[in-house]
Amino acid sequence: MPAVTVENPLTLPKVGVPAEGVARPRPVLAVTTAPSGFEGEGFPVRRAFSGINYQHLDPFIMMDQMGEVEYAAGEPKGTPWHPHRGFETVTYLIDGTFIHQDSNGGGGTIQNGDTQWMTAGSGLLHIEAPPESLVMSGGLFHGLQLWVNLPASDKMMAPRYQDIRGGQVQLLASPDGGALLRVIAGELDGHQGPGVTHTPITMIHATIRPGAEVALPWREDFNGLAYVLAGRGSVGTERRPVHKGQTAVFGEGGSLIVRADERQDSNTPDMEVVLLGGRPIREPMAHYGPFVMNSQAELKQAVEDFQSGRLGTVPAAHA
Repeated sequence: MPAVTVENPLTLPKVGVPAEGVARPRPVLAVTTAPSGFEGEGFPVRRAFSGINYQHLDPFIMMDQMGEVEYAAGEPKGTPWHPHRGFETVTYLIDGTFIHQDSNGGGGTIQNGDTQWMTAGSGLLHIEAPPESLVMSGGLFHGLQLWVNLPASDKMMAPRYQDIRGGQVQLLASPDGGALLRVIAGELDGHQGPGVTHTPITMIHATIRPGAEVALPWREDFNGLAYVLAGRGSVGTERRPVHKGQTAVFGEGGSLIVRADERQDSNTPDMEVVLLGGRPIREPMAHYGPFVMNSQAELKQAVEDFQSGRLGTVPAAHA
């Protein structure tokens, strides 16, 4: 882990050091530990945002770390057909292969550093599954699925897909080369990631070498979250300890600070962190299973539309 990397980060464009006295470091408000569970047909997940007040998450709704798991032959699992309405799903596959399909004919295959960005909008049916070859052979599976809310004005827009290949992400380095930064969506210090978002956000996967520190300029109108995929370290000027499966919630300010411990876990050479920021929507949110709307009446309508087939039908080949 991870699939997208470079031998020498010093060859990459560098992120500038936040201006001292101007970009105030964000304090750490909380560190939470993700509970483990199972999703879909039974693949293991960690619920990254469990226990975090929504005022600190907005516009993000939930995030699952899928795996990391080494499947034996016959074990890889996915999800059955299911509906979505009112938000965007972001599936970032660090290792392995997943096939996406929907009732509108969209989808594709993502693997090893690819991201599939699905705007559910007015609604569709959707399935995610490993390819038959991976089911037969087994193999490593590891990724993230993030849900990003849509404002009321966009909730009923037409669905769309973005396939972001691993080679398209913007690769950056910290000034000393101690951190490799993959900008998947949004902007960091003037460098733009490939993901096009309706709700302004930034999504970064950072690999931080043992003992290294990264201080990133961060938009003051965004919130700030750091989820540890692997390894251990600390966050903020407080040096609050964090480790695999934990989320740090940052307060207000103009920069984020993350450090990797000198000694990492035996199964990972570096600290792996996903950094998220977004401009809060600050609208009422009504959430029921795969539907995220603004009111209970809209949720009821979404359920009725699904049950009556107005969100689409499963293609004949899969029915």
